[in-house]
Amino acid sequence: MKDEQKQKILVVDDDRKLCRLTQDYLEQMGYGVVTAYSGKEGLSYALDSDFHALILDIMMPEMDGFEVLRELRKEKDTPVLVLTARGDETDRIVGLELGADDYLPKTFSHRELLARLRAVIRRSTSGRRRYDAKPDNETLSVGTLEINVATRYVSLEGKSLNLTAIEFELLLTLARVAGRALSRDMLLEAVAGRQHEVYDRSIDVHISSLRRKIGDDPRHPKFIKTVRSIGYMLIV
Repeated sequence: MKDEQKQKILVVDDDRKLCRLTQDYLEQMGYGVVTAYSGKEGLSYALDSDFHALILDIMMPEMDGFEVLRELRKEKDTPVLVLTARGDETDRIVGLELGADDYLPKTFSHRELLARLRAVIRRSTSGRRRYDAKPDNETLSVGTLEINVATRYVSLEGKSLNLTAIEFELLLTLARVAGRALSRDMLLEAVAGRQHEVYDRSIDVHISSLRRKIGDDPRHPKFIKTVRSIGYMLIV
């Protein structure tokens, strides 16, 4: 892979050994890798340059990963894969609520890291390709919600909504089969390209965030209905 074709990855972690191992592996896989050993340094790099994805540790001194993610999302939608302590559900949920695209326990294998990384980049780049391409004007309407598939533009009662890549994919997936319930397994496979894991609440967190943005009350839903023991459905 030529240098100009390399996808650029930023790894932010105060564990220098882990950074070095991750950098070595990803460079062997053909990526260009930049490392930062503090949240402040990582945020500076992320804002000053364009990266295809960010691998971000949560537990760092001075400026933790949550703060980095919060500040980054004010200006950029760079795909972010957060690293969490093993079994720490709170870190995973907070990270997803702040706009992370996916998470990975710090006990990850390099093969799993690569698979998750490729998935978040694929979602992001496929969305940009659709946005940059000549619009085909395919629009899905569900009530007062309108989804332009080509431009990834979503509006509610004529007002634009700012959705993350995974929130858009979730909404689009549900809209294509409006009136039919989809399981969490099916949704996770469709939007993240991976299998549902025991106690994995990522889909629930993304649905919760999506509901907030479209002003939907889960107790009295107008758009997204929770189907007990199955998953979610977009109401026709």
